[in-house]
This record gives sequence, structure tokens and C-alpha cells, in this order.
Amino acid sequence: MNLSLADTSGKTIVVSQFTLYGDARKGNRPSFTDAAPPAEAQPLYERFVGRLRGLLGDDAVSTGIFGAMMEVTIVNDGPVTVLIESPAEAKGE
Repeated sequence: MNLSLADTSGKTIVVSQFTLYGDARKGNRPSFTDAAPPAEAQPLYERFVGRLRGLLGDDAVSTGIFGAMMEVTIVNDGPVTVLIESPAEAKGE
């Protein structure tokens, strides 16, 4: 966890998934109403992929197809889950 992909010559795959943004603060079912619409999200996705390719090189970054139905199989190397919140989210705003 102390080394970056660039430090290890690692590779990554970037897969768009709107369900990663789910607000579960109310009720039992997450709400996805605040997820960005595709016309806004796709340029952000492409910008992120472009930045990664600029840092790591084209061969180190693979992608899925934006908005497509995909099945992804992974091997999780380690028992780590990271939850990232902005200061506004931490206050419940």
C-alpha cells in the first residue's frame, strides 16, 4: 500500500459503473439520483483515463466500454476497503 502503480510498473483497468455512487443514508435501498448523467459522466471518465495513461503509459491502462453492460472478474489482493468522503458528506450535507 506504500507504492503507487507507477512505482511498481503496475497495470490498471478502469470500468465505468454508475452504481458506485449510491446514497445509502436514508432507507434500505441506495439512491442513485445524484449520479452524474451520461453526458456529464463520460467526459469525466475519459479525462480520468487520459490522465492515467499520461502518468502510466497506454499499455498500463485498460478500459471497459462506457455505459455498456459488462461482467468483470477480479482478484482482490488484500483485505482493504477505503471509504472516501468529502467534508460536506461527513457532516451529512
